[in-house]
Amino acid sequence: MNRAYFNEQAETWDETVAEKDAAKLKRMAERLDIKPGATVLDVGTGTGVFLPFLLNNMEVAGQVVALDFAEKMLARARDKGFSGNIDFLQADAANLPLGEELFDVIVCYSSFPHFNDKPKVLAEMSRVMKSGGRLLICHTSSRSEINEIHRQNPAVKNDLLPDQDEMQLLLGTAGFTEIKIEDNQDSYLTSAKKTR
Repeated sequence: MNRAYFNEQAETWDETVAEKDAAKLKRMAERLDIKPGATVLDVGTGTGVFLPFLLNNMEVAGQVVALDFAEKMLARARDKGFSGNIDFLQADAANLPLGEELFDVIVCYSSFPHFNDKPKVLAEMSRVMKSGGRLLICHTSSRSEINEIHRQNPAVKNDLLPDQDEMQLLLGTAGFTEIKIEDNQDSYLTSAKKTR
């Protein structure tokens, strides 16, 4: 992941790159089916575009840790003043400064392609996830559209969403089961469960 690139983009990210269709974001948050009271780690939260939709579905009792390695992206998210039980954490997803088995759900909204060491990131997510917890990797665009957009930008041209076989292998190797991949013309959602 190119931290300098994301810090440079933070100022204009919401206007130039982020999903602006609130209905699509709301639908995706509903599909994640996060239960009220859940503890959620939002990995690669960026400027917090998806946070209000996550928080809205979790009600008062839940807790979100919004994590990003680009401090300027995280500062923009924090400055939005979201209401709810939310903590902001600057850290690398491949080396999470968190204890084991803390989260019911881990969400990667529009961030997974940007992880350079996907196996290490998945191993870390598994480590901090409770047994029976769920991993949700989601985008409000199809895999092919995301990859095409990234290929056109030299800074992220190699940041691609793996195909179905590779994603199954990555998740299985990290100890996830019940892997389900849904990829259609306007969204992408992979869900998996930690069973051990």
